[in-house]
Order: sequence, then C-alpha cells, then structure tokens
Amino acid sequence: MFQLKRPMRLRSSAELRKMVRETTLSPSNLVYPLFTTCGRNVKRPIGSMPGCFQESTDEIVKSARQLRDLGIPATILFGIPEHKDERASTAYAPDGVVQEAVKAIRDAVPELYVITDVCLCEYMSHGHCGVISNGCIVNDPTLELLQKTAVSHIKAGAHMVAPSDMMDGRVYAIRTALDKEGFVSTPIMSYAAKYASAFYGPFREAAASTPQFGDRRQHQMDPANRREALKEVALDIEEGADIVMIKPALAYLDVISAVKEAFDVPVAAYNVSGEYSMVAAAAERGWLDYNGVMMEILLSIKRAGADIIITYFARDAVQLL
Repeated sequence: MFQLKRPMRLRSSAELRKMVRETTLSPSNLVYPLFTTCGRNVKRPIGSMPGCFQESTDEIVKSARQLRDLGIPATILFGIPEHKDERASTAYAPDGVVQEAVKAIRDAVPELYVITDVCLCEYMSHGHCGVISNGCIVNDPTLELLQKTAVSHIKAGAHMVAPSDMMDGRVYAIRTALDKEGFVSTPIMSYAAKYASAFYGPFREAAASTPQFGDRRQHQMDPANRREALKEVALDIEEGADIVMIKPALAYLDVISAVKEAFDVPVAAYNVSGEYSMVAAAAERGWLDYNGVMMEILLSIKRAGADIIITYFARDAVQLL
C-alpha cells in the first residue's frame, strides 16, 4: 500500500529539521550558578563538581566577565561565609560574602543580571535552613531572618532574589519587606516546589551546607508528591512570586510540565548539582558523550515547559548553541 503520510520527509536534511523544530534552546534561557567565599585570589575546585569553584570576590568578577563574554545573561549567587552561627548573622550582614560579590559584579560587569539565593543553611552553624528550637526548624522566626537577608541583597545591588528555604509564607514576608524598603519593582523567583532530593549531594560540598544532624525532609517536599507541588506554586503566586521554580529538574519533568500547564507565570527549573555531576563523571570515564547528553537534558527541561534553566552546563552549552 502506498503511504501518503511520511513523517521522515521532515527529517531529510539538517536545514529542514531546524526549520520544523518544536523546541528551541537559547543562551537567554540559561542562568549559571556561582559560589562566592571569603579572601582574595581564592579559586578552590569543588571535587564533586568538575569545572566548578568556590571563588573569592576578585575571582567571581573574572567569572562574571566570562559569563558576559559567552552570552550568558544571568548568574545566581551562593555564599560560603567565614563565620557561621545559630542566627545566620552573616547572611544579612552588609559586608557579607554575597553582598560584597554583588557589589563587585554590578560595578565591573553591569550587563550581567544578578540573582541571589536567599536561604540560611550556608550561614547556620547547624547547616539547616532556619532557626532551630528543640531540634526542629521553627517557621515564623525564620521569616524575619529571610526578610533581612533579601533586603540586604537588594541594597547591595542584586536584581532579583530567589528564596530557596521552603518556609511557609516566606514569599509574602519577603515581598512585604522589599516593598516597605521601596523595592517594589524587585522580582522574586521562588523555589516554589523544592524536593527533598538525593541529587543535592555535590551542592552541599560546594556550599558547605550539609546539616549537622537530621535532614531537610521536614520542610522540603516529598519526591512522591505531584499535586502538592501545584498547591505550593499556587500559594507562592498568591503571595507575590513573579517566577516559580521547580528543583530538581531532570527527575521532575512531569512537575515542570504540570506547573507550566496550570499557571500563567514564568517557570524556572534548577538542573541541580547531582544531575550535572553524574554526566560529568560518566563522560570523564568515556561512558557518555558529554555534549550530546548535556544538550538532550537541557532540551528535555525546556520541552517540559521551563522558561529559565539554572544549570552548571550553561558555559558549555552556549558554546554549542
């Protein structure tokens, strides 16, 4: 029987395949994370994340220039302070590691859009994301510290804050604090559905934020739950989130898709450290084609519905794009 419909016709040449491609990825979709720490001339390799570093402010500026030159439009900053305590006091100090890095980047590379992660785990002596009482995180006292941290980042010059703590009501608390200080135009990108994932291991080395006891399942989401993610996203939008994020990305493509379908707001996805490191490690052993797998992963995240992808692949990906 003669076949009238032949989908392979549209795959017959590279030019035609590009013309009919349903999903496209561009550098404007990508955000590259940077880890800033104290000192000078510090560029400390992160063992479990090949090609990533903890960097002092002077080195962060060099990395920021490289991102700009590559065409990556934005970075998200994480801080590794010299001092930690049970009130995360260096998280909101005017001269904190993130605040100093923000000032330096804004001065040296004004074209780069600077997002700051707002959480307390890197700054707490116990490594948890909030204030601890009787061995448990207490939600409402934590909100005050998150407010102070977010405001301090914006005063330092950050363009956007991204609360990642998963405390209830933190988007509203931060929005209220920013508006009170006159930062009504500052957007919030909320880690709206952040799962208690096994993929965070390398990041905890990078950010020196491993909990000293227990784990984070008390406040991060159960990986088995999808409907709960939609509830969390709805609450964050109601509280004033401008962009909502799903984290991790690769194991939660269904959640990204569901959020994109249900809500009319920009959706971000964090292609996290473990998702990056397992590809990098396999490629080092010759088990995978690094570039091919990298691009397939990023396309899958974009295809699922992410408008913004935070990824350690960004620097390599833009050179292929």
